[in-house]
Amino acid sequence: MDDRGGSFVAVRRISQGLERESACHSTSAEVVAGSAAWLGRGLSCVCAQRRDSDTRPSFDLTPAQEECLQRLQSRIDVAYDSSNPEHQEALRSLWNASFPGEELCGLISEQWKEMGWQGKDPSTDFRGGGFISLENLLFFARNYPKSFQDLLRKQEGDRAMWEYPFAVAGVNITFMLIQMLDLQAVKPRTVLGAIFLKLLVENESAFDLLYCITFKLMDQQWLAMRASYMDFNTVMKSTRRQLEREFLLEDITRLEDMPSYSLLR
Repeated sequence: MDDRGGSFVAVRRISQGLERESACHSTSAEVVAGSAAWLGRGLSCVCAQRRDSDTRPSFDLTPAQEECLQRLQSRIDVAYDSSNPEHQEALRSLWNASFPGEELCGLISEQWKEMGWQGKDPSTDFRGGGFISLENLLFFARNYPKSFQDLLRKQEGDRAMWEYPFAVAGVNITFMLIQMLDLQAVKPRTVLGAIFLKLLVENESAFDLLYCITFKLMDQQWLAMRASYMDFNTVMKSTRRQLEREFLLEDITRLEDMPSYSLLR
């Protein structure tokens, strides 16, 4: 870690186990929302960038949409609190779902690096994504365990020598979706945000499900581009463009209608 607080963990794929290195990166001139602790070379939260000059229209909400948005925003606003028993239990549950049968020595442990956290204390990485980024990972592990394990263990495709860290990539995906859908605004200011709220009314777990779809799509893009960790920003941008295209398809009335949904198993 440098004196600006930036660090990055790259994951090297070898036949028996993982090796990790850290590198440093200075932020760009654009405003980046998120914790500097996980903004690193090749793995910055590129999709959480914003410009103050943005001016966008707003869309009116139905009472049901407004209520669903407020509930989701209340989740987004919750910071991860390492002293909160509920948050501690969720973190233990994530470990158990990720590595069933392997005992966790403690909430602060070198074991967490196996999952792609930057250090032995995952709470430092959750500062950027909040508690909802942990909830997203846990939802993925519980509802789509095959896909989750494939990504965690990099079991599909011709992998790069230096792979993206699974857990930190997950925090990036949470951030990207919040920004893409403009979920912190009082009303949606993009067509994508308005479309998503219609889907959210039909399925209150829509954000968590979209997270799972996005993670699988990102990995597919990663493999198709034969990417290595320095390409992560480019892969995330490509993933976002594909999501935007699928959202705008005429026959999408639920997330399960998205072509990328078929990637989940």
